[in-house]
Amino acid sequence: MFSSSLIPSIEMRLNSLIEINRRKATEKAMKESQKNARPTITISREFGCEAYPVSERIKELMETKTGESWLVMDKALLEEVAHHHSVSENLLEQMGEKARFLEEIIGTFAPHWKTEKDLYRLICRHILALASAGNVIIVGRGGAYVTQALENCHHFRMYASQEFKVRSISRRLEISREEAEKLIEQKQKQRDKLIRDFLNRDAADLSVYDLVFNNDRNSTEKIAQTMMEYVTHN
Repeated sequence: MFSSSLIPSIEMRLNSLIEINRRKATEKAMKESQKNARPTITISREFGCEAYPVSERIKELMETKTGESWLVMDKALLEEVAHHHSVSENLLEQMGEKARFLEEIIGTFAPHWKTEKDLYRLICRHILALASAGNVIIVGRGGAYVTQALENCHHFRMYASQEFKVRSISRRLEISREEAEKLIEQKQKQRDKLIRDFLNRDAADLSVYDLVFNNDRNSTEKIAQTMMEYVTHN
């Protein structure tokens, strides 16, 4: 219930993905060498941070800067893609000669995860395929960990005080502080568990990120502008 209030429309973004895939297939973007690949951005955040406004704003900034289309991919859209057979197959078929390389990356993850969560394994394949092509902003789903081996990726994380997160969730979902506190604790535990169980990493490890932002002290505009400047000058 809460996700529909926090996350933009799935149908609209799925249509955008189909169109971008068509354009990238025409341009044969996925046949470019990794060295010349377009950039990819991953945004990790503590539950309650306002990553979606940042991701939408960085999309606008990067499109203006590059003159090319960009796409925001989050949990909801990635899962929809995984369940949408025609889109899923089309995306994975475009991987071409990169397929073996990406499978080797997946092989480095925690050894037990393949049999426990086939859906997440498929989502990781999509994350890697999209990230290797570039012009995508991946929000959550362990994107920073999954794509560490890709040189075209730039990784950012957002954190905030408990008070900021409680106020934000309470306001956006129109729930009480007590409900917001419980939801934050529950969802953060789930996220930490996913990173630990399936990627064999510690969610508190900041070494995987290029920059970390305090959501209390930085506005959506400042965070997005800083990300854009970092990506376009590195």
